[in-house]
Amino acid sequence: MIKCTVCGLREAFYVRRYSGEKLCVKCFLESIEGRVKATIAKYNMLRFNDRIAVAVSGGKDSTSLLYILAKIERDFPMASLYAITVDEGIMGYRDEAIEIASEHCRSLGVKHFVTSFKELYGYTLDDIVKRIRFSGSRLTPCSYCGVLRRKALNMLAAKIGATKIATAHNLDDEVQTFLLNIIHGDFLRISRTGPSFDEEEPGLVPRVKPLCETLEKEVALYAYLKGIRFQENPCPYAGEALRNDVRNMVNRLEEKHPGTKYKIYRSAEKIRGAVKDKSPRIPLNQCKICGEPTVSDICQACNLIQNI
Repeated sequence: MIKCTVCGLREAFYVRRYSGEKLCVKCFLESIEGRVKATIAKYNMLRFNDRIAVAVSGGKDSTSLLYILAKIERDFPMASLYAITVDEGIMGYRDEAIEIASEHCRSLGVKHFVTSFKELYGYTLDDIVKRIRFSGSRLTPCSYCGVLRRKALNMLAAKIGATKIATAHNLDDEVQTFLLNIIHGDFLRISRTGPSFDEEEPGLVPRVKPLCETLEKEVALYAYLKGIRFQENPCPYAGEALRNDVRNMVNRLEEKHPGTKYKIYRSAEKIRGAVKDKSPRIPLNQCKICGEPTVSDICQACNLIQNI
């Protein structure tokens, strides 16, 4: 029997190839929860009396994050925890996810708030996809969804008086975003992304990413071992995005060279630190159509909706 290298008592079931650790179930689960706590402390993500709106989609990452933050809040009751969900309107996909999210919120005693693309923009994502495909637009469904979803989360979080939005972006997500920004040559965006964004901007609820230093596969394993139900089917539109190809590339590198994802993440941190002070602070205006924060006269979401 191979024993856990942390406790030295129980049988190991999982090997972290990037660190050489051999972990039993108990020590693995504790390591994930401990890493989230350490990440929150490292980046000073949360403060006393924060009203935290957890963006819960019903997938493995967001449901795991909700469970971990609920556990932290029970142990250290200093903040208020809520869950917010955006219904993009994807037939045969989103209904199940919302039901799962609501189920978890009920079991944890967390208030759950839901908004939708249809309610906010007059279109479901399925409606938008039909229109852009008919028009021959080169934009992918993810290009629309990402922009519209970020705005919807901000509006809902502001509506319930949240002081922070906690999103479930994991390490893989952060690495992919960094590489996509390099591919697109958007170095200024590198300085504006990262574990937390807490600059005071009127109308913009700060965002934090407590899972940003945790591998996607380890979040999935945590959910499985905890018996957390989550939606397993991927979004039907995800395969059309460039991010999907970047994900596959990085996964191949990680398989061949364990620790590659963490190395890329650390590189992103160094580059972000080097360019942050050199990046001009862009003042935000109010969108002339919806009143939400924007760098131009009309926010990106309203601009996309106008041109469907």
